[in-house]
Amino acid sequence: MTVPQPPVGTPGPSVGPGPGAPVDTRPAAPAPARRTGRTVGRSLALALLLFVTVLLVLFVVFNTQTVDISLVFGNVEAPLVLALVIAAALGGLLVWLAGLTMRARRNRRS
Repeated sequence: MTVPQPPVGTPGPSVGPGPGAPVDTRPAAPAPARRTGRTVGRSLALALLLFVTVLLVLFVVFNTQTVDISLVFGNVEAPLVLALVIAAALGGLLVWLAGLTMRARRNRRS
């Protein structure tokens, strides 16, 4: 038994665009890419920074004695805590300046 088919061109419920309507053949736009790698990297860097800071604070707290610091122009007697904080600040400044120069070089090449 066969089911009769409606004749072509008869009005009926419209499922898609009518005849003669332009058909969009472009592929669907992809969803925006998530940058999870960058977020994970920043979180890891923040955790590492926090860990190093805690270690530095513990090291400073346990080293409270007074020490002689030999400078180019003379000797200074200061608490070890102060010497360590100054050394850490100078190290951070050097790392920041190195990063700044690397970023400037990279921007100059582009």
